[in-house]
Amino acid sequence: GIGGSFPYGFHISVINYPSVHIRKFINETWIDRHGSPLHPETIMLLWSFIVSVYGIGGFLGSLCCGYLTTKYRKKKCQMITNLIMLVAALSMALSKTAKSFEMILVGRFLYGIGSGFSLNIHPQYIGEISPKKLRGFTNSTVAVFLTLGKLTGQVVGLREILGSEALWPWLLASSGLSALVQLVTLPFFPDSPSYLLIQKGNEEAC
Repeated sequence: GIGGSFPYGFHISVINYPSVHIRKFINETWIDRHGSPLHPETIMLLWSFIVSVYGIGGFLGSLCCGYLTTKYRKKKCQMITNLIMLVAALSMALSKTAKSFEMILVGRFLYGIGSGFSLNIHPQYIGEISPKKLRGFTNSTVAVFLTLGKLTGQVVGLREILGSEALWPWLLASSGLSALVQLVTLPFFPDSPSYLLIQKGNEEAC
């Protein structure tokens, strides 16, 4: 759940809090580059694209998920997804230092791809590796961790925590922590029985 539906919920809610700071950052970056401010409508357009590019990435990630998980197994795909999310978090964390709002766009897009993957892999993988008597409970973790992600995003996005003008890049990058936790722990999880049986032909392991 921490690396599955949690990041999706987190990034949906967390982007709302630094909106004023990011729009200001876009304008300041443009002034540094070209010596003149952006029109407010152009700033709003760029901000809207930063918000919506996450959904575009999620759509692409969801489209690719079925084919890649069948070919390369769910656990391996999820680990690669975590690496993509860490690269996205690093890009967003360094955007202010590099004075590049494009890095936020890239980070949000990559994180969207990762979230699209994770949200699809989570219910499939957890349903396959869990015992029959716990299968209903484990499948419900999709909704539970999605809600926890939204709640966590709202809490850490407060101005008193990471929602300030100085710390907003770290607010966006904090989503990488869940990917790091899962990247460390996932190697200890089993492969899904369907992969072991169909792709590997290992009935005993299945």
